[in-house]
Parts: sequence; structure tokens; C-alpha cells
Amino acid sequence: MFTLILYNVTNGLMLGAFYVLMALGLSLILNLSNVINFAHGNFLAFGAYMALELTKVVGFWGAFLIAPLLTAAVGVVVELLMRFVYRRDPVYSLLLTFGLAFVMQGVMLWWWGPSPQEMHMVPALEAPISSDLFFITWYRVFMVAIVIVTVIAVFAFLRYTRVGLRIRAGTLDLDTVAALGVNVKLLRTFNFTVGCLLAGLSGVLATGAIGINPNMGDDLLMPSFIAIIIGGVGSLTGTLLGGLLIGVTAALTAAIYPAASEVVIFVMLVVVLLIRPRGLMGEEGMLS
Repeated sequence: MFTLILYNVTNGLMLGAFYVLMALGLSLILNLSNVINFAHGNFLAFGAYMALELTKVVGFWGAFLIAPLLTAAVGVVVELLMRFVYRRDPVYSLLLTFGLAFVMQGVMLWWWGPSPQEMHMVPALEAPISSDLFFITWYRVFMVAIVIVTVIAVFAFLRYTRVGLRIRAGTLDLDTVAALGVNVKLLRTFNFTVGCLLAGLSGVLATGAIGINPNMGDDLLMPSFIAIIIGGVGSLTGTLLGGLLIGVTAALTAAIYPAASEVVIFVMLVVVLLIRPRGLMGEEGMLS
């Protein structure tokens, strides 16, 4: 019984790690630009496919470094399109990203086909950490460690760098930040690029955990939105907490009653919104 619980907890942490990276990217874009990026899951899939192709040329470690950067480069192009709708009704940006999601998914289906792909990992990462904990591979440890380092780096960047402070200030009052001489266009582009970079990194990490297919980001996108809402819109700390909560809760529920493993996420959402509509750590318009 203990082994089963440990197995599901580790699965929950793994899922929570994906939700955290995805939700952090979504939250960064939403907080500064007020854009709900429905194409975020497709950026994850794009990062995974880039890693698949790059592995054939530069190996896993080269792909691990380059694929998120290529995903971020695509994010720059997309953000240039977003500039046409920033000052219009938010529904325009929502429809733009919604349409972009279909375009990106269609291109990936056309190029790579609908069949799942598998990327070969470094043999050392595929090995379990011990014979007793055979279900915990070094890849899972590596993946969680990368997520932890990335989250710390993002929080440190936002708190201790000039650009990070400008992003935080922009979430409160972007017009005032612009009036102080900050190039808001470049700030939005950089922020959007970082969000896409996190999605691309999620895709690379997902290649060794959930496989590669054009729809792989769809299953992670909605829970990532829910993580933002549960944690509190505007709070990156809340987003982190929300991602881990829904990941572990869904995994533990799967051990007891598998049919409810997805429903429990929405039940958590309803309960949190009824008790605290702003989310667990939400304070509208602020990054904490």
C-alpha cells in the first residue's frame, strides 16, 4: 500500500511540475499583457517536436538547450502579431490565440503525422534510482530538479533584476511604466518570449515522460489554467502552489478512484472559488 501511495505521489509531483511550468508561462503573459494564450499548449508540443528533431543532430543535451530557445523565437513572432490586438477588446486576443492553436496543431499534424513519437533518452536517465523504487527513474528526478531550478530562477529574475521589476510594475499599471520611459513594446515581447520559453522547456521535459504527439499540450493546458485560478490570478507563488496541489491531488485520487482523477481538479476549483473567489493567494493585478 505504501508503495502504491508513493508511486502516485511521485506521479502527482511529475504532473504538478508540468502544470507549474505551463501555468507560470501562462500567468506571466496574462498578468502583463492581459492575454489568455490558448496556444500555450501548442508551444509545448512544438518544443517537444523540436527536441525530437534536434536529438538526431546534436543529441539529447543539445536538444534540451536549443529546443526551448527555438520555441521562444516562435513566441517573438507571435507576439508581433499580438501587438495589433492589445488595445482592442480582449476577445480579439483570445480569438487570435485560439485560432493560432488550430494552425500550429494543423502544421504539426501535417509535418509529423498523428502517430505518437518516441525520443530516446540518455540511458543513464532511463535507469531507476533503485530496485525497490523501480518506478522512479533518474529522468523523473532530473525533470523535477530542472523545474525547481527554473522556478527559482524566474522568481529571482522578477525580484532582483531591473527588467523583472519592470514586469512586476507593469502588471500593476502599464501606462505609468510607459510614462516613466520604459519601452513597453519590448517589455511585452520579452515577457511573452519568456512565457513561451517555459512552454518549450515543458515540451522537452515531457518527451521522456508522456511521449510526443500533436495534442500533447491540450491535456496540460486546462489544468494549467485551473492552477492559475486556484492559486490566484496575479500571484506567481499561488500559481506554483496551485500546480502542485492539483497534480498531487489528481494522482492520489487515481489510486483510490481512477474515474474521478480528472473530475477532482474541477471540484477543487469550485470549492476554492466558493470559499475564496480570488484564489488561495490571489491579489488582483499583483505578482507576489
